[in-house]
Amino acid sequence: MKAKPARKPAKPAKRTRAPKVDADTRRQAILDAALSVFAEHGFEAARLDEVGVAKGTLYLYFRHKEALFEELVRNAVAPVIEALGKVATNPAVPPAVVLDAFFAMFEKEVLGTRRKLLLRLIIAEGPRFPAIAAFYYREVVSRGLKLMRGVAERAVANGEFATDAPARYPQLIIAPLLVSVLWDGMFAKIDPLDVGGMLRAHRELLCAKPNRSTA
Repeated sequence: MKAKPARKPAKPAKRTRAPKVDADTRRQAILDAALSVFAEHGFEAARLDEVGVAKGTLYLYFRHKEALFEELVRNAVAPVIEALGKVATNPAVPPAVVLDAFFAMFEKEVLGTRRKLLLRLIIAEGPRFPAIAAFYYREVVSRGLKLMRGVAERAVANGEFATDAPARYPQLIIAPLLVSVLWDGMFAKIDPLDVGGMLRAHRELLCAKPNRSTA
């Protein structure tokens, strides 16, 4: 009986290297994970080791928690503000159209995305952490108010607004946006709000002409 030939040792499997992740992709992944952590735990309780990457790697991109939060705000808000600025500062676009574009953009790009979590976080944590509130004001609120004040001043000058109140207080233009975010977080499951309808109604109020008829 012939002996069976010895089996050749199996060749070791070739190791496949994990695809390299470029710095921008890794940075964006960190920001996406950080938003979830901040939204779930709040600013103070959020821990960097819950972001999902080694602390050493995280610190290559962000020096501390405040720097991570600030970059998170810039990354989320910059595209929206830039898009709004292009419309709001174009003198060929009527103010009513600017408002429609602004409200539609907010509904789609903020309320319809995870960006709303940042706004909720600022509303909840801002009073306890003045530094992050001040940063958010500089990067988001002041820029938005400046754009809306310019639109309102143009509308008043053209006779398209019934009053100059929105030019004096551009917060009046933005107020229903905050209502929509708060309502979405607290009451949407109880009493869903037609945000688009509310914003269109708000634009109608801003652009309404006063009734000059006399009895």
